[in-house]
Amino acid sequence: MERRVVIIEDERDVSRLLEFNLRGAGFGVTCAGTGAEGLAAIKANSPDVVILDLMLPDQSGYDVCKTLRGDPPTAEVGVLMLTAKGEPEDRILGLEVGADDYVVKPFVVREVVLRVTALANRLAERRARGTQSTGTILKAGPIELDPVTHDVKINGAPTQLRPLEYKLLQLLVSDPGRVFSREELLEQVWEMRGDINTRTVDVHVRRLRVSLGPAADVVETVHGFGYRARRDG
Repeated sequence: MERRVVIIEDERDVSRLLEFNLRGAGFGVTCAGTGAEGLAAIKANSPDVVILDLMLPDQSGYDVCKTLRGDPPTAEVGVLMLTAKGEPEDRILGLEVGADDYVVKPFVVREVVLRVTALANRLAERRARGTQSTGTILKAGPIELDPVTHDVKINGAPTQLRPLEYKLLQLLVSDPGRVFSREELLEQVWEMRGDINTRTVDVHVRRLRVSLGPAADVVETVHGFGYRARRDG
């Protein structure tokens, strides 16, 4: 079955270059020049991956991504953001609204094709695992997290988390009691290394605790070291 990509990019030369190379890699490709056109193309074509420029003429790529993640039929589509904004804060915001990957212009076309291919493969593997019953549920206190379906429950009740909140929680509860430094969390959740402000982690831990409500105390601060999920018993 042919894998499909929708490119939402208002620079026609960039769009054509990506389209040519993705078709050469075996993808079916549809192009759109605005956010509205892109959302319509996604609805019509049900792509595996969306390449999304952030600076569109009618709305920001962040808003397009939020729309995709908020609509069940498109919530699981792969999103690769393509942008001239290369600051760490821009990347963090992109990942926070639900992007799966982030490439800064100017880019190497071959790298984008490889990233799109890898993302499509990961999503296909996730869907395949989702058809199997693994029974592997991560638990910490009243929290239950299913790594396959991405469902989170607190005291048995479903709970909605933002994409980065989910990634952060999944990493912590995957090894209750282990202390993760802020640098480790930045590397594993945000995929960032180097001299980056670790206060980003503190801000998102606070947001995660608010979202967890009565289970907020499962995420513990280890002063001077980092964070961990509470080990029960």
